[in-house]
This record gives sequence, C-alpha cells and structure tokens, in this order.
Amino acid sequence: MAAKLSTADGIEYRYGPSAAAYGATGNEGRPTLSARPDHSFDPIAWSVGGKRGCHASQHGGFCGTWQLGGPLQAKVGDYSSSIAHAAYVADTPETSVGVASFQALAMANNTYSQKPEPSWTTYYGDNREGFDDFHALDYGTDARKAIAIGRCYRQGWCSNSLMAFQSGLIGGTGSNTAYNRASLKLPAGKVPTGIVLTHSSEFALVTIWDTVNIRGQVAVIALGGQTAACRDGNCRSDFWGEWRGFYPGLPNLGNIGYMKLLGFIDLPDEMRAPTEISASTGLDHTDYLYMHKPQDFLLDDAAVRQAFNDGEYRDRTARAGVAVVISKSERRAAVIDLGPLFRYYRAQYFAASQADFDQRQASAGEGPGQWPYRFEAQPSQMPTVAKVIAFEHKPTAVNVLAKGPGRAFVATQQGQLHIFDLGGYLDPDRKAGAEQIARLSSVMVGRNPTGITYPKMHGLASDSRRVYKDSYKREVIVTSRGDRRIDFVKFAADYNSGAVRGEATIVDADLVDPISSEDADTHGTEGYVLSVADYGGRRVSNYRYGPVIFHTNPGMACAAPAGCPVQGPYRYELGGRHPLPGGPFHINGANIP
Repeated sequence: MAAKLSTADGIEYRYGPSAAAYGATGNEGRPTLSARPDHSFDPIAWSVGGKRGCHASQHGGFCGTWQLGGPLQAKVGDYSSSIAHAAYVADTPETSVGVASFQALAMANNTYSQKPEPSWTTYYGDNREGFDDFHALDYGTDARKAIAIGRCYRQGWCSNSLMAFQSGLIGGTGSNTAYNRASLKLPAGKVPTGIVLTHSSEFALVTIWDTVNIRGQVAVIALGGQTAACRDGNCRSDFWGEWRGFYPGLPNLGNIGYMKLLGFIDLPDEMRAPTEISASTGLDHTDYLYMHKPQDFLLDDAAVRQAFNDGEYRDRTARAGVAVVISKSERRAAVIDLGPLFRYYRAQYFAASQADFDQRQASAGEGPGQWPYRFEAQPSQMPTVAKVIAFEHKPTAVNVLAKGPGRAFVATQQGQLHIFDLGGYLDPDRKAGAEQIARLSSVMVGRNPTGITYPKMHGLASDSRRVYKDSYKREVIVTSRGDRRIDFVKFAADYNSGAVRGEATIVDADLVDPISSEDADTHGTEGYVLSVADYGGRRVSNYRYGPVIFHTNPGMACAAPAGCPVQGPYRYELGGRHPLPGGPFHINGANIP
C-alpha cells in the first residue's frame, strides 16, 4: 500500500468508505443550489487601458471573475484575497503535479469574488495554473503524485503550503507575492502519509511509513520564514513584516525559505502505519506577535532576546506543543509532547549568551552539528510519545484545539467525534503527565468523518457572532464523506462536550463525495467562505455561509452593518465550483499579502 498512497486505492485506504458504500447517494432533502452569475474584470484590464495587471480575454489573458457587489469600479479599494491549494489524484499522474492553486475569495474594485478559480495574478490563459501549481512544476519529476499538503494557522498570513509527494519530496508553494520554494527529500524508503505545520510555521511534522524497517515515524523539519526570493539565509530586506535574519524554528509569516530535517520520532510498534496528524502550540492569531511583525525584531540585539526570554514578549512564541497522530488500520492514536523541542529552541535563541548566540548563528549548515542541530547531535530537543490510545472503531480524522484548554478531537468511522483532555501538555506553566490524557465525551456527526478543520478569523472588524453565536474559536468544521455533509460542531465553554449545530449543516445535491474542507480568512472584508474537496465530483466547491461586509471600504457595496447577505432560503449559498483533472482530497489556504 505504501506505493499506492497517492492513487485511488490509497484514497480508499485512507478515506474510505464513500457515500456510495453507505447507499447515501440519493438527494432527498438536499437542495439543488445555483451560483450567482459571473462578471468579468476584463473592462479594467491593463490590455484595454485599465489598472488591473492582466490581459483581457480578447487578448488571450485572464482577469478573473466576480459574483457579488458591484458595479465594477476603477478604484481597487482595500484589496483582499485568499489563495488555496488542493491536492488531488491526477488523471495523468506521470505528468501532473497533483496540486492545484486557486483563489478562494477576493475583494477588489467594489466587488466580491466567491467562486474558486485560478488566480488572475498567476494564470494567463495559456498555462496550467489552477490545475498544476506553477511553483511545484519547478521541482521536476519528484513533484508528482501528491499525498498531503499542510499550512500553518496564525495571525496575518500563513503564506505558503508544504506539499508531500510519493517520492518523499517535501516542497513549499505559495502565491504571486510569497514565492519562496524551499524543499528537501526524505531518505529512501520513507513514505509520507500526512503533514502538519505548527501554528506559526516553526516546524513541519510529517507522518512516515518506514518501508525498510517496517515502523511508523514522524519526521521533524525546522522551517525558516524569509523575505521573498531569499536564498542565502541572511536577507535583511523587508517582506510584509517577515524576519530580517535567519531564525529557523521561530514563528514566522509562512513564506518558507529554509527547511532542514532534524530527525525522526519513532512511534510505538503498535503504530506502524500512521495516516494523519494534527498539532497545536496553544497559541492562536492573537498571541503570536499580534500587534508586531517579526521584522520589528533583530535578535542580534541581546535586549531583544531578553524581552522574548522573560520580558515583554515572553508569551509571544511557543513554550509548549502537542501533536496527535492517528493510524486508521491499527485503530490507534499517539499523543506526542512537542514541549522539549520548543523549550530547546527558546533557550538557544533567547537565553544564550551573546557569544554563544553569535557562534551558533555562524555555524548554520546542513551537517548534524550545524545550526539548526539534528537530533543525533542534540537529543534533548527530541519530542516524546506521551501516550497511545486504542479505539474500538477506525480513527479517520484528527484536530488539536488551537487555543484554550488542551483538547484533541478524533473522529471515528462510525460517526463519532471524540473529545480528549490533553492535560497540561499545552500549558507551559502546568506539570503534564500521561495520566492526564483522557477521553471526555463524544459528539455524533456524519458517517465516515474524514476532515476536521478550524473556522478562521473572518475580517479584522468582523463580528463572527452573526454566524457562530458565541465565538468561531468554540467550533470545528467536520466533513463527513459517508453522508456527504459538512457539520459545524459547537463546544461547551469548557470544551468537555459539544453538539452539531443542525441549522448550520451544509448539504448540496451536487456535492458528490466530500473528503475535506477549508475555511477562508480575510482581513478588512468580513466574509464566510468554505472550500470543499469533492473527490468523486472532481472539483472544488465553495459555499458562503454568512454575510459579506466591506468594513474597510466605506462608500462601496456590501456596506456595514448588514452587508450583502446570503441569497435564497438556506443559511448558505453556492459560491461556485472549480473542476479539476482528478479527484481532490486535501485543501488548505490563507489570506496572503
């Protein structure tokens, strides 16, 4: 199976059974949704004398479409867009990357785009952007047969995704403005099955099938956010607030310009075939340098390092972390304590003497004893397996709560979302122990829940209580393949229990085979757009489930307080669909600079 993880057989192993297996292909009670009509940006294209940097369709180009707001104006306004990536099983796997890049939403020129489509900034009408990510094409033939994609969750931007391929290549991809392309290749015999980035792109964690030694592992990769096109590791120019130095393992804006494999965490013998992974540092977008940017801090200055060690910014970088790995076939989950890793990096960056700091920075390189150090050179940093949990039914998806009391959510195939207490493992000021990890309760969701994702911030001035009643942070979004539905699960204030908000559930007669979904974030424009990977339908479908409000564009359409509401009798509407030459199974995205 290791050689088939990127194929239809691999999808069946990882995410089966589909709705067809349950006999749930009928459409009784499911609405047939129609999208709003498309309007072109061609009238304001460069090629016809406008200011939008594209060529109109009559000149062989592509300027994008909009569906909401209007009329189209020359004034751009407070532009906002979210770019997403979808991994899919390609019809032509030998020539296709199997990762598509698309625009999930955008605000511009008094309009709102809610249809998934190639980004006008990178698609010119004659390339394969929107089907084969143009960054991934640069990696050559190793960038074929995608297995998983991952991206961080933080404030501001998580600019780049990391892609994991059947060949063992791990490579970054971004957008027109965040285009660093760091990559590495796993050792022979190590097949990736899942990938997650810690919340501010400090590290990537990749679940591995070691086909040589027949064991399960987690690869730990140090990541460095760098300015655009930085290659020497010491770029000092500004890029939308990114670090002006070489600081792998510290929180960054996700424009990943550096990667180094630190080593592998061996999973217990009863977990030889891990399938999915999720992680949390206990910090969300309000915690990571929320009112500051990395560019504001040059760690060469001892006073700056002291402020992060035990001063003003002590809590602005991670001091704890947890990853939860599941193995579907072995019906197990492993809780991994990332605390040793984060504490080690804090000590190296913030508590070291000036001489030690300078020496370490100067030692940067790819060797085991060069910064950042590999596990064999500095084993004290290695994360540890805290506990293994057995399940009666196959675990199918996992999510670790971003912020709040330490909680993990593990879905099982028969349709339960289990809530686990992680004890003190996400609280750096509390002693943690394996005995604290315990199941609290469960929530019934749809059959075969294959995706759990975080709701995101929906605009800096937004009031998400229009949609979420209490807070979007109290909910997760669950995609159930077996019942072709997407549920919003709301948790109690203590996160010890929860329930599906039935009035918010998304169903669609034309949604054939959903496997995962991704919520889109924005900055100045409030909006609620969910992108769904429809594997059997061979497309990405967008659904808008709340109003669009142009908070930072006074005098334009969709004005506060009501904005532009959802149309029709349901709480959601179809934003549009983007067909793919294959079946998508993973999506992630972010608001980008």
